[in-house]
Amino acid sequence: MTAIRQPAGGFVTVARAGDVEPGTVRVIEVDGRSLCLGLTEDGEWGAIDNVCTHDGGTLGEGELDDTGVECPRHGARFDLFTGRVLALPAVRPVAAYETVVDGDEIKVRIGDR
Repeated sequence: MTAIRQPAGGFVTVARAGDVEPGTVRVIEVDGRSLCLGLTEDGEWGAIDNVCTHDGGTLGEGELDDTGVECPRHGARFDLFTGRVLALPAVRPVAAYETVVDGDEIKVRIGDR
């Protein structure tokens, strides 16, 4: 797990381009907040809250299929870009965070969304 403190301005560098393999997710900590950071097979980055709204599973320890992050506990799925529920048993979405690539740095906007 990577812990990073947030600077002023909203965007914070959370990873480097080679830190996450395509088609996978990982847990990152940003200013006391746990996020699930993922990289699709198509090379798109996304970040959502790391805690499943169904039963508190750690999404960053789950699987990424296309843009769906599957919770390792009971199989609920969430969209990596919007946080919306893609599969039960979860019924409430998770928060999604704007993610940008700046050179080889992956940055996530924390705060006002």
